[in-house]
Amino acid sequence: MTRNHVAILALTLAALTPTFRADEPLDPLDQWPQWRGPLATGAAPRGNPPTEWAEDKNVRWKVALSGDGHSTPIVWGDRVFLTTAIAYGDAVPVDEHDAGHHDEDPGAHDNVPSLRRQQFVVLAVDRRDGAIVWQRTVRDERPHESTHQTGTWASNSALTDGERVYAFFGSRGLYALDFDGKVLWERDFGDMRTYHGHGEGSSPALHGDTLVVNWDHQGDSFIAALDKRTGAERWRTARDEITSWSTPLVVVYGGKTQVVVSATKRVRGYDLATGAELWQVAGLSRNVVASPVAADGLVIAGASYDWEALLAVRLDAARGDVTGTDAVAWTRDRDAPYVPSPVLDGGALCFMKHNQGFLTCLAAKTGEPLFGPRRLPGIYNVFASPVAAAGRIYVLDRTGTAVVVQRDAPYEVMARNRLDDVFSASPAIAGDELFLRGQRHLYCLAEEPGKPASATPGTSGR
Repeated sequence: MTRNHVAILALTLAALTPTFRADEPLDPLDQWPQWRGPLATGAAPRGNPPTEWAEDKNVRWKVALSGDGHSTPIVWGDRVFLTTAIAYGDAVPVDEHDAGHHDEDPGAHDNVPSLRRQQFVVLAVDRRDGAIVWQRTVRDERPHESTHQTGTWASNSALTDGERVYAFFGSRGLYALDFDGKVLWERDFGDMRTYHGHGEGSSPALHGDTLVVNWDHQGDSFIAALDKRTGAERWRTARDEITSWSTPLVVVYGGKTQVVVSATKRVRGYDLATGAELWQVAGLSRNVVASPVAADGLVIAGASYDWEALLAVRLDAARGDVTGTDAVAWTRDRDAPYVPSPVLDGGALCFMKHNQGFLTCLAAKTGEPLFGPRRLPGIYNVFASPVAAAGRIYVLDRTGTAVVVQRDAPYEVMARNRLDDVFSASPAIAGDELFLRGQRHLYCLAEEPGKPASATPGTSGR
């Protein structure tokens, strides 16, 4: 390759790499500012990432990551933010007096004790080339409890309002940092004691100047609202709940703002301004992990640990206990998700069956099937939540296999891809880029020069 060819290639790549001007405000709909994206539905309304990729195809950049974490990449402008937990030092044996090791809980299984100290880290990555801009340790301690063997001590996702990054490590605290990595404030809520000692995972929610943290565990559970500027607590409401891992959902409806939490005994809605409970509905099982979604006046929640259940609540009729009333628009008792949250896009609600490779899409308004459950080729154990963009659903399993499916009926597999890593974190989409956080690497996937954003569909799954 001649010098001229190298120069031309460099110019082409530079033209394809996103550029951002500091004096131009960014539209949140073009970013991925929080867990489940700009609308908290798992959809990127303006995204158009590639449908095909491999280790040697459509990888704009790939960067090695230190430590472990299942938190989702957060994207704003020219920055990608992540959290991670980096173990170091000698292992400390767990003895019978270690109160944080919960193998003694009835039914406990597959636990990994906390044997070493951990650095709890927030890091910023340059979106243009994958370079690590800064890495800030916000807490250094040995975790007080075990986690699941597939889990990590950095599974709560961060979020951003475009000015600050809010990083949540559960029992290790909530931190507000500026875009240069300076810690502005921090809050410690104490120690969680999670069911079976399987670790923590609920992420905070943000609306306006209010941050919301849900603290469901095997102790005194609560939901709290904080001032995002100072970390000062605005209200705290007690919750009659055991451990849940779902993330609170902020919903604006009828001129009022509420926060919805999906959990074992009830799905509940709270007034965001005061913390007062507005409504509740029963129907889900224990171990609620999947986060709820909402659109067009409906809140939809699901779980599948003890039994399978999906339910949709009409916010115009949600007052008090609405269990078994007309305020429940529809229910479903099969194929419900466990760890992966559903994705809601274009009126379609799509979700995985438990953690398995079966995808179902329903009309969100009525619960009527569009297709499924359909067996996705090569997809088996799924922890990452599916995401949507440009009329496509992206499903990623733990082995690195990903399938891209046409969102609307009829069911069609557009592509099947694979990367050499282990994936539990949910993907993020911003513009034409897809960000995948693996066990070892963070990937930025985008179309190679000269190729269209929408690849020709691959083998059909019909």
